[in-house]
Amino acid sequence: MSPRIIARRFTGDESKLQRRSQRIVSGLLDLGTTHIVGVPDNATRIIYELCQAEPSVAVVPVCREGEAWAIASGLWAGGRVPVVVIQNTGFFESGDGLRGTAIDMGVPLLALIDYRGHHTLNGGKDAVDSAARVFEPMLRAWDMPYHFLADDREASVLKEAQVEAQRIGRPVAVLMA
Repeated sequence: MSPRIIARRFTGDESKLQRRSQRIVSGLLDLGTTHIVGVPDNATRIIYELCQAEPSVAVVPVCREGEAWAIASGLWAGGRVPVVVIQNTGFFESGDGLRGTAIDMGVPLLALIDYRGHHTLNGGKDAVDSAARVFEPMLRAWDMPYHFLADDREASVLKEAQVEAQRIGRPVAVLMA
């Protein structure tokens, strides 16, 4: 039985999100991704849906994002190619799982992280989503390299991040802004 993905009301451009999600999944398939591990949000739910329909990829939903790092690390240790897919707010919650498994074990994971609130960073102080304001400083505090997805360059950005993760032997994030 496939896991259920419960979508909340989405206020963005659904067709643009669909096209971008298809390019992301195509890029992930090119990397040999075997598992998508995480918690879907509005921006990543189509990625999960597309991967559920892909026979070569197993979707592993978790209750909390901290579990994603441990499960993905175990899959990697077993010879699989997992990708963690979460939102930045879930990244905040998952610090100990990230540290205690993926970082300490030296697991070269690719993490696709939705950058909630990124569009508010150019607004005034009162307009900025606090999740966006602290996200990049938190990535730097964890010494986690990151790349920004670029439209029509999703596959090359994902590949670049995967190569870096392999080279440094630790997780690398790709941010969906």
